[in-house]
Amino acid sequence: MKISPFAGKPPQPAMLVNVPRLLTAYYTQIPDPSLPSQRVAFGTSGHRGSALETNFNEWHVLAITQAICHYRERQNINGPLFLGIDTHALSEPAYASALEVLAANGVEVMLAANREYTPTPAISHAILTYNRDRTQGFADGIVITPSHNPPESGGFKYNPPHGGPAGVEATASIEALSNEFLEKNLADVRRMHFEKALRAVTTHKHDFLNNYVRDLHNVIDMNAIRGADIHMGVDPLGGAGVSYWGAIAEQYKLNLAVVNDIVDPTFSFMTLDWDGRIRMDPSSRYAMHGLIDLKDRFDVAFACDTDHDRHGIVTRSAGLLPADHYLSVAVHYLFPHRPQWSGKTEIGKTVVSSQMINRIAEKLGRRLYETPVGFKWFVDGLCSGSLGICGEESAGASFLRLDGTVWTTDKDGIVPALLSAEITARMGRDPGEIYHELEHEFGKSFFERVDAPASPAQKKILAKLAPQQIHTPDLAGEKIQAILTCAPGNDMPIGGIKVVAASGWFAARPSGTEDIYKIYAESFRGTGHLSCILEEAQTIVGDALVAARDNASAET
Repeated sequence: MKISPFAGKPPQPAMLVNVPRLLTAYYTQIPDPSLPSQRVAFGTSGHRGSALETNFNEWHVLAITQAICHYRERQNINGPLFLGIDTHALSEPAYASALEVLAANGVEVMLAANREYTPTPAISHAILTYNRDRTQGFADGIVITPSHNPPESGGFKYNPPHGGPAGVEATASIEALSNEFLEKNLADVRRMHFEKALRAVTTHKHDFLNNYVRDLHNVIDMNAIRGADIHMGVDPLGGAGVSYWGAIAEQYKLNLAVVNDIVDPTFSFMTLDWDGRIRMDPSSRYAMHGLIDLKDRFDVAFACDTDHDRHGIVTRSAGLLPADHYLSVAVHYLFPHRPQWSGKTEIGKTVVSSQMINRIAEKLGRRLYETPVGFKWFVDGLCSGSLGICGEESAGASFLRLDGTVWTTDKDGIVPALLSAEITARMGRDPGEIYHELEHEFGKSFFERVDAPASPAQKKILAKLAPQQIHTPDLAGEKIQAILTCAPGNDMPIGGIKVVAASGWFAARPSGTEDIYKIYAESFRGTGHLSCILEEAQTIVGDALVAARDNASAET
């Protein structure tokens, strides 16, 4: 990846989003459903876009919300719907649009008290808490967020009664019906005025913040953190959890300092990401530049993205830990320190997460459940308690309560952040130091992700590649052990291909939003070996794409 000369630096005024123009575009630009780029499209984390590009506008939100109302009726979901938003500029108007439709459809809606912003994990927690021990009248939820994406972005996620991200069947149904509504100029969308919707008998207030915060001691050992007087620093990155951290510190009497409590829809306080854009990505050393500079002030510091479903851990010993490094530490720590978890509890990871986790799992004697990218694949295991911790290389994770029951079924950035303090308190050294010890025992991992250009046609071919289309027997000097197109854990398609050798691997999968494909690669032999893997990966994938194209042409 080409790193921008502005990466890690504060944005210039001209780089900031024009919020009035963005909001005007939300209400005035009408999507054209005949254009694929302006249709509703659910990816791994809901529908995302920008009003400035006419792919996240009022019409999209109205259509999606009405489609969700229809989906609820078909699935007999008639309990309350928990509605939350993050701090992106488009989240507030989308919240108003969604409520207008929900109220007009007679849906019982639970809004945050005092118009608080609501983290994704607080929505998942609320759904699961409400549905516990119920046999009917189940609740579900909507989170209005584009996650860590730039300030001009908008996003809309649906969480069914299991509390996690909606699965493919649900999103396909909602997506198709949403686009039908767009094609019919919203003719079948029910709606009432926002102020009337706020006063509707079906609109209620819910204390997301205190219900979530007061339950945290059931998933994190707060006594250990408080007893060791761990000094913590947290940067909410201007996100939905900005009010949660002070409440956590007060509730549990923790030595925790919020280093930045600014909420600003331009996110002007951020440092620029690798490509010179603003992203609230807690796994990026460029976006996290400010907190990294403060690392020596704290025993451990952390940040979360805008909807607080991702985490970034900063230690004195290592600075910002790569997401896979911290996930490895968390896996290594949790199983010996959660005695109430079942001896059969497994570890959930995606196919593009580090093999370091595989090595730790083998030593722990725990089965590994490896899935395609997307947290939705972990929902059933978290619900049942069969998966103890689940994580992604993109810094998303959740794990079970102390008693081995479900906490959240969506990613939760807050509990992994607090876990870093628990680890420091109970182990007497920070997660960076512990990861260094893991490298001594299991080998040193070198990981990189690169993007390569791909046309829409090439992306379709890549998503359907078969092992027999890979003709080389070796990868970077080692015999290829496995070529995967389905995840070992659940045998579901990974939407690409993974090639595995003894000391390294690569995976290639198309992007859902850009004309690129992503190559993930890892080596346990060094940076030179990693470079060879990346170079050969691009050649292998390129040759397979050409061969697949030629075969398709010959058949026609």
